Amino acid sequence: MPLSQLLNWRLHLLVVVLSLLSEWVGILKIPLGPGTLLLLPLFYAFVLGVLLNPHLFSGTKRFLPESLSQAATPLILISIMPFIARFGSTIGPAIDQIISAGPALILQELGNLGTMLVALPVAVLVLKMGREAIGATYSIAREPNIAIISDKYGLKGPEGIGVMGVYVVGTMFGTLWFALMAGYLASLDWFDPRALAMACGVGSGSMVAACSGALAGAAPDLADDLLAFAGASNLLTYATGLYVSLFIALPMAEWLYRRLGGRSRATSSVGAMAANGNDADFPSEERPEAHLGKTAAVLAMACVVGWIANTINGASLIDALPGMIILYVMTLIGLVITRAAPFYLPGVAWVSLVSIVMTLPFFPGSGWIVDQLAAVNFLAIVTPVLAYAGLALSRREFTMFRQTGWKLIIISLLVFTGTYVGSAVVAQVLL
Repeated sequence: MPLSQLLNWRLHLLVVVLSLLSEWVGILKIPLGPGTLLLLPLFYAFVLGVLLNPHLFSGTKRFLPESLSQAATPLILISIMPFIARFGSTIGPAIDQIISAGPALILQELGNLGTMLVALPVAVLVLKMGREAIGATYSIAREPNIAIISDKYGLKGPEGIGVMGVYVVGTMFGTLWFALMAGYLASLDWFDPRALAMACGVGSGSMVAACSGALAGAAPDLADDLLAFAGASNLLTYATGLYVSLFIALPMAEWLYRRLGGRSRATSSVGAMAANGNDADFPSEERPEAHLGKTAAVLAMACVVGWIANTINGASLIDALPGMIILYVMTLIGLVITRAAPFYLPGVAWVSLVSIVMTLPFFPGSGWIVDQLAAVNFLAIVTPVLAYAGLALSRREFTMFRQTGWKLIIISLLVFTGTYVGSAVVAQVLL
C-alpha cells in the first residue's frame, strides 16, 4: 500500500477526534446483577469508527473514501505495537512476582481447551452445525489458528468457513466482549485479579489490550501488576499457543465432534456464503518488519496520534513526549530484531521482549525509562487502535457478518467466554 495513503491526514485526524471524544467521555460503570459492566473509551472509539465506516454507510464516503478505510487495516497492527511496548514495560519492574507465579502463567494456556468444551456441544447438538463446528470451536480463531486450519483443511472447506466466521465476529466484537467479560468478572470477586489478567493473554493484541485495560479500570491500584501478568501471559501464548492448538486442541475437537455424533457434510447454512470463495479472499497481513522504512514513518504517525489522545487522561504533550519517544524506539528495535532473527517470532513478541529487558532493574537507566513511561496512559494509547479497527472493517466482513446469522454469533461468544473463563480457572487453581 502506498505510503501516501497510509499517512493520509484525513484518516489520522479523524482517529484523533474519535479518540479524544472517547477519552473525554471516560469510563462508565453500569450495575448489572451482582456485578458491574464497564464501558471503556476504547468501546466508544470502536463503535464510532464502525458508524463512520464507508462500507456501512455510503454517506461517509464524502470525507472517508473506501481507500482510506483500507489503509486503516495495516494501521491496526502498527498502532498496537507502542501499546505492546508499554505493556512490556510493566513486566520488567515486576519480574520477581511473575517468576513466583510461573507455573500458573505457563499452564493456564491449557484453559484454551475451554473453547471446544463449552462451544462444540452447543454447535453440534443444539445448532446442528456440521464440520464447520470444528474450525469454529477448536481455538479463539486468531491468525495462527487460521493458518493451522488453512494448512490442514483449506479455507474453502467447512472447517475453514467455521474458523473464518469466528474470526470475523472476533474482529468486529471480540475485543469488546473480552473487555466486558473481564470488567464484569472482576466486579464479582470470584477470581484473583492476577488470574483474570493471565487469562487476558490468550487473545489477539487488541483483545489483550481491552481485557487488561478493563481489569486496570476495575482495580486501578493493581493496574501495573495486572498489566504485567497479562503481558507475560500473552508472550508465553506466542511461544506455546500454536502448539497447544495444533497438537492438543484440534485432535480433541475432532474426537469430541465424533463422540457427539457429528456428521460429515460440505457446509451448513452458517457458511454457505463462503462456499464459492477463494483462499485469497481471506485476510493476509503484510509483516511490518518487511519494509522498515515505511513502517518507521507510519509508526511515527501512530505514535503522534496516541500522544495526542493521551492528553485527556494521561499527561500533557510536553510531559508525555519522552515516554512516547521511548515507546517508538522500543518498537523499532523490536521490528529490526524480528527481521534479523534467524527464526520467526511475531514482531509484537520481540517488541514486548525489548521493552521487558529495558525496564529490568539491572538495565542501565531503567529507573529513568520507567519514570518517563509513567506519563503515558496505556488505555489512552490503545483507544486509537480501536478507532482504526472500526474504520478498517471491510465490505466482506460486513457481508459475512450479515450472512452468518445468529448461529456463529452465539458460537463465537461461547468460544471467547470458554477461552477466557477456562484460562482464568486454571490460573486461579495454580496461584
